Amino acid sequence: MTTKFKDQTVFKLIAAEEKRQREGLELIPSENYVSAEVLAAMGSVFTNKYSEGYPGMRYYGGQINTDAIESLAIERAKKLFKADHVNVQSHSGAQANEAVYHAWLEPGDTIMGMELSHGGHLTHGRPGTISAKLFNFVRYGIKDIESGEIDYEAMREIAIKTKPKIILAGFSSYPRELDYAKFQSIGDEVGAVLMADMAHIAGPIAAGLLKNPFDYGFRVMTTTTHKTLRGPRGAMILSKGNLGNPLKAVDKIVDNLPTLIDRSVFPGLQGGPHMHIIAAKSVALYEAAQPDFKQYCINMLANAKKLSVELMNRGFKLVTNGTDNHLILADIQTSFNFDGDMAEKILDRIGLTVNKNVVPDDPLPPFKPSGIRLGTPAITTRGLGEEHMVIIADWIYRALKSPHDELALDKIAAEVRKLASSFPLPNDN
Repeated sequence: MTTKFKDQTVFKLIAAEEKRQREGLELIPSENYVSAEVLAAMGSVFTNKYSEGYPGMRYYGGQINTDAIESLAIERAKKLFKADHVNVQSHSGAQANEAVYHAWLEPGDTIMGMELSHGGHLTHGRPGTISAKLFNFVRYGIKDIESGEIDYEAMREIAIKTKPKIILAGFSSYPRELDYAKFQSIGDEVGAVLMADMAHIAGPIAAGLLKNPFDYGFRVMTTTTHKTLRGPRGAMILSKGNLGNPLKAVDKIVDNLPTLIDRSVFPGLQGGPHMHIIAAKSVALYEAAQPDFKQYCINMLANAKKLSVELMNRGFKLVTNGTDNHLILADIQTSFNFDGDMAEKILDRIGLTVNKNVVPDDPLPPFKPSGIRLGTPAITTRGLGEEHMVIIADWIYRALKSPHDELALDKIAAEVRKLASSFPLPNDN
């Protein structure tokens, strides 16, 4: 397939990556496979166009089609998530979160977010990030690691004491659903804007299977478009309020959040939007509105629950003893007496891709943490069902029980390749 390209080096690597994906199973819960149509939109001529500004308000000519494709993406996202406005220009979830912070806050203001080792994302105030240098982060976390229940009473007490201007719901490695009504109660009491980082669970929210934070008084929701939404790598910022002219200054009041956010994205944090990615976002949003997408999300959640049960049946210690969403957090140090980094490498060896991850209050360092994070978005896209979760759990158990048995690992790797090869990638069809 690479013979028609002049740059053989790059396209041989692309072919090698296609082979890796085709012959293995992707279990990282933040990764997925896009459709052939999303892939085609990403490779379209929209990549040639500069489009600083917003539909009807650009700094360059020739925008008739870019205005139409961005407006289409905005309207599709608004309908899918019940938002008043959507900024579809953010290049990543990290930039989307930064844009909201800068839209509403001044340097030194306080944000309340989830404790990082309990599931929070690095943009929720990890030391060393730009946001942590500019804003004051305070934490809430899990009260009971067995059930995964958030300590909402401690959260309320901290909020009353610190008066955060934003209370942030959302996570990177939390397997349960949040109680948004309790967030709303605390936010109302202290006068905080409620923001949800729903990057991981946007797909099930769009499908109506998990709760929508907008139904509980939230004013802003950020999401990536590539995880459970099965779109291109990118992000969106959804908001409630009134949209004015984003090229003109407006008062910093909560009803103006859509305008403040647009101004924060451009010209605040980034220049030209990636119109080929916005085109692909629009395709993904169309796909997410179809009935088969809801069935996909039903299957994804069922697969995650089944996989978690099968792992626990084999002696794995799972954080919160299961999952309500698409992801699972396994404490490998407790289960097998070695760290998550080693487990990640062993599973890579047999063609199962996971990522090492900290567990709550992890005594080990981030690059050699106690846990691994795994999930079912990608394998469900390929068509695997609950019966295959039994097989996958057994492969993981066998590999981690015999990490130095090369013959045993070779045997499992061959089994993984055989099963994976019978489930084509979406763009193979």
